Amino acid sequence: MRSTNLFLSLLPFVRLAMAQNTWSFVQQGNSGIIPLELITLSPTLALMYDRPYVNPLKLPDGEPAWAGLWHFDTNTATPLRTITNTFCASGGFISNGTHVAVGGQPLDAIPGWGNATDGTMGIRLFGPCTSADGTGPGCTVFEDPATLHLVRTRWYPTAVRIADGSLFIIGGSDILTTFNAPDIAQNNYEFFPPRAGEAGTVRDSKFLNDTLPANLFPRSMMLPSGNILMIANNQSVIYDIETNTELMRLPELPNGVRIGVPFDGFAQLLPLSPPLYEPTVIACGGSNKPDTITLEEMSVNDVASTQCQRITLTAAGVAAGWEVDHLPEPRVMAETVILPSGDVYILNGAHSGYSGYPSVGDSGATGTNAANPATQGIMYKSTLPLGQRITQSGIPTSPIPRMYHSAATLTAKGNIMVAASNPHPFVLDADNNPNNLSFPSEYRVEYLSPDFITNNSPRPVISKSPSQLAFNAQGTITVTIPASLAAGELQVSLMDMGFVTHGWHAGSRLVFLENTLSGTTLTITAPPNGNIYPPGPAWIYVVADGVWSEGVQIMIGDGGNPPRPAQGVPVTITSL
Repeated sequence: MRSTNLFLSLLPFVRLAMAQNTWSFVQQGNSGIIPLELITLSPTLALMYDRPYVNPLKLPDGEPAWAGLWHFDTNTATPLRTITNTFCASGGFISNGTHVAVGGQPLDAIPGWGNATDGTMGIRLFGPCTSADGTGPGCTVFEDPATLHLVRTRWYPTAVRIADGSLFIIGGSDILTTFNAPDIAQNNYEFFPPRAGEAGTVRDSKFLNDTLPANLFPRSMMLPSGNILMIANNQSVIYDIETNTELMRLPELPNGVRIGVPFDGFAQLLPLSPPLYEPTVIACGGSNKPDTITLEEMSVNDVASTQCQRITLTAAGVAAGWEVDHLPEPRVMAETVILPSGDVYILNGAHSGYSGYPSVGDSGATGTNAANPATQGIMYKSTLPLGQRITQSGIPTSPIPRMYHSAATLTAKGNIMVAASNPHPFVLDADNNPNNLSFPSEYRVEYLSPDFITNNSPRPVISKSPSQLAFNAQGTITVTIPASLAAGELQVSLMDMGFVTHGWHAGSRLVFLENTLSGTTLTITAPPNGNIYPPGPAWIYVVADGVWSEGVQIMIGDGGNPPRPAQGVPVTITSL
């Protein structure tokens, strides 16, 4: 098998080191399940979903769990009972603070793997959970499959938080597949909760039909106009929810690059800044292979793309097209964690191959669809000019390969929780690896921290903050800014860490807030309306000279059940 070093030696792209934080890994605890779906809930808790396996984390009756809570304070997991198969779902928070997971896996009827029912139409509600230890009211998963379910079966869908506080649910498939196909594809949309007059119905999507066979987990995000950007295969569209209209197809990704499953590149909405909140999106990695390639022609050693393009979604930005840059190494199945500073940490995945369970021509050698794990991350400096944005300076290497089904999320402490990896359709460990396959199932949890956290250096400290803020309203935060950071730029970041799964952080969002500091009183102004940040839970971080505080939770909007009427005020924007 060709080595990673050989791949990297062929790359012509060299990056100059840039001044930035130095990061480091530490391994702490075991997740007990493989948290391929990971959601930061609170300063003390993360929600984890897996597939029913023979996991070491057990329910009180001794059955293996496939959902759980991760406790940041003790680095331990406790099980949660679920009914449906949660595997390969999507989700997000809604306006009342409830977390919703939608879709999942068809029935797994494997003895000893748990008693899950078909999850493809599943709707799972969690919270709001306000107890620090996860034992209070709202700290369980609620399901009622007979009466609470999606309209269509959806494996590998995407859910997007939208301006009325509900979820817009996109695409998927009826069954497990490497490539989607017309007879199994759900090329349509629905809402949760259903919109008035649309209960029991879906909206057909020409875009999803046109992007077959690589349209699973479409990379999708709400723009400041309230419209939805969707990226699948090598195509992109801006869709108007209110009129059910495709407004514009964007230029294709350059040079034949595809980022849809199974080519599995990544996309990220970069920070939105007042007053215009102009949206810029990056779409990187993936593959240059055609979508007509057959499984037999695909190889675990097919080198992924280094291409990393961005586009600003204004009339002028679209006219200029995709601006092409390059990563320092190929990347498929990567995670992107947007940091409170607005930079993007890229990690996990592989240098070659594809996503999915073993199905490509030579996957039998490893038992996976990919090879050459990418163990060193990449930093994307979002505000720097072309040619200076991308670096691996100060970025560590992990000893743990994180391949298919890995996950990473920002925490309230301001570091990154890194977990999971399982490219096999079963638990593969030292006691269950008769064919000596590569990349065992991974339960070890790591934290990835910048040096100011690792070294306990001075950083901003939020001592008091509002628990709720109406749109366009002002609030005050009591904050201490260390003298060593006081001369630098001050930013206030309003964030959603997203629903993390399969290299896609659905709903991930950062909005910089207008702010004024007087002594220790920081006056902030909430986003003007739900198009800029959807109503519901958020996190606030204060960033001084590139160093961020711990995060505090806040409810944006009135906290009511969705769909919410329009809140806040309209603003002049240039976003499409």
